[in-house]
Amino acid sequence: NKINKINKNIHIHIISDSTGETVSTVSRSANAHFKNFNPIEHSWVLVRSEKQLLKIIDEIKINKGLVIYTLIDKKLRKLLERGCQKIGVPIVPVLDPVVAAIENYFHYDLAMDEPGRQHSLSLGYFDRIGAMQYTLAHDDGQQANDLEEADIILVGVSRTSKTPTSMYLANRGIRTANVPMVPKVPLPENLFS
Repeated sequence: NKINKINKNIHIHIISDSTGETVSTVSRSANAHFKNFNPIEHSWVLVRSEKQLLKIIDEIKINKGLVIYTLIDKKLRKLLERGCQKIGVPIVPVLDPVVAAIENYFHYDLAMDEPGRQHSLSLGYFDRIGAMQYTLAHDDGQQANDLEEADIILVGVSRTSKTPTSMYLANRGIRTANVPMVPKVPLPENLFS
């Protein structure tokens, strides 16, 4: 059935056994191609048990819509696929076409045997941990003596979301300091160098 109503609410269910970042990015990128509808995103991350998945399937029954997912566990995949088939909603395993293309063209064996493997201990992982440690130590003007080591310094008045923005950037490996602007309190000298 084609939905032609302007500003129609549609439900998109995002399911992942990891952080859900990949699926969420794909969903938002795809949604940007359409107009006159309001996507309502239901997101479930770190889904690693049948019990969790059965609760999610019950939610999908209530708010029928597209299901996009990344699940490594074959048993969970089958459970989700069968559940969606019974409900009558489309389901898209977002990484499968790319993984299959790599496997077929390069003849590599699949290594994806555990959830979250793409976030395994790598150089990028240690960069993110270092950035997170730096960012936590430099939150809200703390340890302002080494601001020159920051990749980004956020400066602003209180309650303007400097800390959540800093954490978001740190999670992507960007060393971020945030410095509050307080009346009659000078900003750190090294901020200007």
